[in-house]
Amino acid sequence: MHSRNKHIDSYPFSELTDVFPKLSKFVKLNNYGIKSIDFSNPDAVKALNTALLKTNYNIEYWDFPKGYLCPPIPGRVDYIHYLADLLADDNLGSIPKGKKIKCLDIGTGANCIYPILGVSEYGWRFVGTDIDKSSLESAQYIVNANSSLKNNVEIRWQENPKTIFKNIIQKKEFFDLTICNPPFHKSETEAMQGTRRKNFNLGISNKHLNFEGQSNELWCKGGEKMFIKNMIKESKQFSKSCRWFTTLVSKKENLNSFYDALKKVNAEDVRTIEMTQGHKKSRILAWSYFKKNH
Repeated sequence: MHSRNKHIDSYPFSELTDVFPKLSKFVKLNNYGIKSIDFSNPDAVKALNTALLKTNYNIEYWDFPKGYLCPPIPGRVDYIHYLADLLADDNLGSIPKGKKIKCLDIGTGANCIYPILGVSEYGWRFVGTDIDKSSLESAQYIVNANSSLKNNVEIRWQENPKTIFKNIIQKKEFFDLTICNPPFHKSETEAMQGTRRKNFNLGISNKHLNFEGQSNELWCKGGEKMFIKNMIKESKQFSKSCRWFTTLVSKKENLNSFYDALKKVNAEDVRTIEMTQGHKKSRILAWSYFKKNH
């Protein structure tokens, strides 16, 4: 994990249950005699996340409809910290903080997690977008219910599911960063297989498979490969509207095709940032149409 990640050490369950008592019913001793939860249980993960957000990120209210993705806080905040380092490279090594930094979260989801973490950790402003109106209603409710988010997060509906930046980035609007956790899988079947592999790696039985997430959150035609290639192609039209375009990349074998796509659009600066959380390895792909240190 990133050195600034607050969750490098084990979760302080005694403190977390004091802050959010509903978590206590999910906390048990594991096989090593250590307090933990069943991470295959989405209700338990949601309770843990709520406690973490209340304890560490100045969030008073956090909830969303059942059936939507429940994000792992440590992994999500890692992405935010690495992006802060990316901005620091353009700022003489100092991380820029406050409302002068504006971020675009593609697919903010019902949980609104990236704006929450970015506002709390660095005071950045966010625009969160999604194609799913129910997700946006949930995200807007979270924003309205938290004083720290009200004046720092704007929610916008992407009415055309075939586009990413069009209809969202407005004329003369400038973003320092775009953020995206794209739908990784090509189909529901592939998504189910991925969940089974994850559970196997965690030592969790697949007899009671918990499968949380809406279709647009988990899979799309062509999977992450096609989604990100479309994002790269469309980003060229907004080359002067954003300093850094970024996305998570789950499958390392897709990187070469993304590098080829970035050459075709004449990206000036391309970075790949490796991330590791436990058994999971992923990476951030970042590109810019501004020359290095511009």
